[in-house]
Amino acid sequence: MSGTEEPLVEADRLATEIDHADPPTLLDVRWRLAGPPGRDDYAAGHLPGAVFVDLDTDLCGPPGAAGRHPLPDPAALQAALRAAGVRAGHPVVVYDGGDGLAAARAWWTLRWAGHRPVRLLHGGFPAWVAAGLPVSTEVPAPAPGDVPVRPGELPVLDTGAAAALAAADSGVLLDVRAGARYRGETEPIDPVAGHVPGAVSLPAGGYVDPDGRFPAAAVLRDRFAAAGVADAAPVGAYCGSGVTAAQAVLALHLAGRPDAALYVGSWSNWVADPSRPVATGG
Repeated sequence: MSGTEEPLVEADRLATEIDHADPPTLLDVRWRLAGPPGRDDYAAGHLPGAVFVDLDTDLCGPPGAAGRHPLPDPAALQAALRAAGVRAGHPVVVYDGGDGLAAARAWWTLRWAGHRPVRLLHGGFPAWVAAGLPVSTEVPAPAPGDVPVRPGELPVLDTGAAAALAAADSGVLLDVRAGARYRGETEPIDPVAGHVPGAVSLPAGGYVDPDGRFPAAAVLRDRFAAAGVADAAPVGAYCGSGVTAAQAVLALHLAGRPDAALYVGSWSNWVADPSRPVATGG
């Protein structure tokens, strides 16, 4: 697996960077699948200068047959990013509540949209607080950005490509949902339980630590290799709606696989068509 640019930044390093005259643009993308909205967390305290960006409405399209978190309309995404002050070629740092899920999807979305200088605050807001760094309740009014959105800069799988990858002898489609959902024993969100035929189960806990921090690249390579990910073979990932799978793609980047593809629609898109095959069991 070849090397790739570093997509993570630690809290102490970021604190030094935002002290500069032209700091990175900070995007707070705290989000929960269920529960209070992330905007409430932002209002209670955030990194100084950070702008809140909503994962559901700003970084994804409306839910439907394409999935619960489909690709955003490029023009709408560009408007949202510019409103948050994102500038062409200027560094961006995204952070969430610590599990790395929403921040990884934000990282992936900006990279897919053609904005390369984007990193994820490793450990999210809890890491910042644990380091004793300042928190603000002031809501900034950023100058409008000028970032262009050029979609397609990271590989994406649709249903056909996901099915083909899962069926290929040389490729691997990773299902990173909980094992019980993969096996079809339970499905708390989507209408059908099971997995894409041929997909390999690697729940998120198999590659990322419980606190949302990523282990060293060598450890990640070993964990993905154990799931059948070979150096030269195509690899992609899916989950329920393309959020946890974006974290898996980030982990694959860290492991040296920047070619890893995201099935954005994921299981919520797959089961939207009842004619698509569903596998169960281990």
